Amino acid sequence: MAGTHSGRELIAEGPAIILVHPQLGENIGMVARAMANFGLSELRLVNPRDGWPSEKAKSAASRADHVIDNAKVYETTEEAIADLNFVYATTARDRYGYKPVRSPVVATETLRTRFKAGEATGILFGRERTGLTNEEIALADEIVTFPVNPAFASLNLAQAVLLMSYEWMKTGMESLEETAFHALPQQPATKEDLQGLFDHVEDALEARGYFRPIAKKPKLVDNLRAVLTRPAFTASEIRLVRGVISCLDRFTREAPRGAGAPVTSRQRSQEPKIEEPGDDS
Repeated sequence: MAGTHSGRELIAEGPAIILVHPQLGENIGMVARAMANFGLSELRLVNPRDGWPSEKAKSAASRADHVIDNAKVYETTEEAIADLNFVYATTARDRYGYKPVRSPVVATETLRTRFKAGEATGILFGRERTGLTNEEIALADEIVTFPVNPAFASLNLAQAVLLMSYEWMKTGMESLEETAFHALPQQPATKEDLQGLFDHVEDALEARGYFRPIAKKPKLVDNLRAVLTRPAFTASEIRLVRGVISCLDRFTREAPRGAGAPVTSRQRSQEPKIEEPGDDS
């Protein structure tokens, strides 16, 4: 979905996203894009399999260059989290009794609270195929896991990062009804506007014999008015609908394409040919 806007303020804050032994540059790039979508910018890589930097990662990042260009590479997970105060480890596998397990909502609320307190935080994500080892999870403070279909629980790396990034951004919103942009203000239609529309529709339909048998006209008119008053029309929408009706008013059986419409070549070919006097051919 397109929506990148270089003129708007770039949000770049929050926990570090730490990828442990990521395998494909494309996956790293898609992670960077997911981070940028939801205001995260600090990407840390632990011994990426295909090396770093990666042109494939940059291409897949879809202009999230500020994330890719500032990514830091570490040899070990211990080094990657050494300067952090609090770390979550993500996993899809049961680790009962191993660490406190949180949902993404609770985890990101905790991260937001610690972020506001000035703490450095991070989220560990494991290998694409096997995830994090028990030893790597032991380095974290708590576990975060996603409520997914237990029969199909595997998420790809970018999906997992996107879900956590989205929940992180929600914790910084004043209201869950907040959106990135709003519809343009519109002037609601007045009752006079609506009455004019009703009359226009009724006159156009009556002229074409719609109300048959005539005894049913009152009920049909009531039904039409109920339909037309269901949406909250704006004044401009009323003008639009009436413009359509006015256009249709020019159509008759004799001129199905509207009065004044140009004659097509097909219509011209179907016209009877008038022979000129003296034409023996």
